[in-house]
Amino acid sequence: MTNGIQPGGQLPAQHLRSDISSVLEQMRQMREAAGAELDMQMRGVDAADGDARTSGFGDLLKSAVDSVNQLQADAGAQTNAFVRGESSDLVSVMIATQKSNVAFQALTQVRNRVVSAYQDIMNMPI
Repeated sequence: MTNGIQPGGQLPAQHLRSDISSVLEQMRQMREAAGAELDMQMRGVDAADGDARTSGFGDLLKSAVDSVNQLQADAGAQTNAFVRGESSDLVSVMIATQKSNVAFQALTQVRNRVVSAYQDIMNMPI
């Protein structure tokens, strides 16, 4: 009983609440960081050095696709490491997987809107 596990293999509720609070705080920090980076990208400011740069829609879209691809690659690598037993941090694996899932869904919605706008423009009478 020195490890804090109660009979039956359950962790005390206080320990679970602190773990959940910690994960939620990490998610909030990641959301704020991602929001700040996206805001800087939308304004045309490079996050690395703060310099303004001109970028077209294509560059912005390519950057978004690359970002989603990187998130998916990271999630896949973490999942594989967990499956092989090289990592025991299931929480970070699940967070990475959810981040990549949400980013992919958002990118899919953007793609759908761009295709719809393109079709609307092509169907306009001249």
